Amino acid sequence: MREFGIGLFEQWTAMWNGDSALADRIMAPEFRLRYAQAGTESFDDVRRPAQLVEVIAGWHRARPGLRFAAEGVAAVDLVLADGAPSGRVARPYRAAFTEADGSTVARSGIDMLGVSGGLITEVWSVSGGVGGRMFYR
Repeated sequence: MREFGIGLFEQWTAMWNGDSALADRIMAPEFRLRYAQAGTESFDDVRRPAQLVEVIAGWHRARPGLRFAAEGVAAVDLVLADGAPSGRVARPYRAAFTEADGSTVARSGIDMLGVSGGLITEVWSVSGGVGGRMFYR
């Protein structure tokens, strides 16, 4: 289960880095996003993979060079339920992009993925926000 959870988080990260085909493979047909950081209100009404792909694309258009990377150790709490992984996977991540003046902005955060039937059904996300700091240097 640990390998599945880490692999799922890696796919989640790859989706955020532009691999939009992953949305239909790793996201449940309907899910819930819970983003706590300022400026993430656009996630409140996202419930379907195609909507998430649109929002991610918008984030990339607004933040040139936006890249996400998993950091630290994943916390994986998955069990087999009806033959498929269910539970939670959480892991710190790093997001970085280039500002108009050429400076790099980097933030740390933690995403926790709720998993049912092997698909992501819920996401809780918290980051350092505008004045945030990095977990790892």
